[in-house]
Amino acid sequence: MIKLDIINEVVTKTGITKTKAELAVETVFESMKRSLAKGDRIELRGFGVFNVRPRKTGIGRNPRTGAEVSIPPGKAVRFKPGKELQSIE
Repeated sequence: MIKLDIINEVVTKTGITKTKAELAVETVFESMKRSLAKGDRIELRGFGVFNVRPRKTGIGRNPRTGAEVSIPPGKAVRFKPGKELQSIE
């Protein structure tokens, strides 16, 4: 599923125009990006939790040369699914 599929789903479920649905979906995603950039936790009941965690320094390899490459520490977004999402088969 891509963003366009989500927009089309909003249009069919609500009956609003495609431009309004696109604005609504974009607004939700932008607010989620801003919250994660600040380091906030996003909890969507019944769906899951998004949070930002620090990533350790590591050592990787260049696949072409095989030379070791230092990977700097950073931050990564993690998603933990909720119980209802985990029970989907």
